[in-house]
Amino acid sequence: MTEQKKSASTQDIDARLKQARQAAEKSAAKSGPKGPSRSGLALAMRLGVEIVSALVIGVGIGLLLDYWLGTKPWLMLLFFVLGAAAGVMNVYRLAMGMQDLDDNERE
Repeated sequence: MTEQKKSASTQDIDARLKQARQAAEKSAAKSGPKGPSRSGLALAMRLGVEIVSALVIGVGIGLLLDYWLGTKPWLMLLFFVLGAAAGVMNVYRLAMGMQDLDDNERE
């Protein structure tokens, strides 16, 4: 008798799981494409943060090394340039990723 109860409860759980999966698939289809937010303001904010954070980190490392090694301002200038290059590369990668996302949506 317990086997019948187990099989009935197992079937009930399977039916509930199927219903939940179908509901999740329907809501995912209605919500649109998966991925990062595509609003212009969000993209602009992210681009700004990418550049500024790379510059701040580069200048910070340069200042710390200058203080430690006594080479003011040469390492700060070097790491400023490296930080700027890193920021531009991050923005470039982000732009290429957005382009790939647009290409995938068009297919």
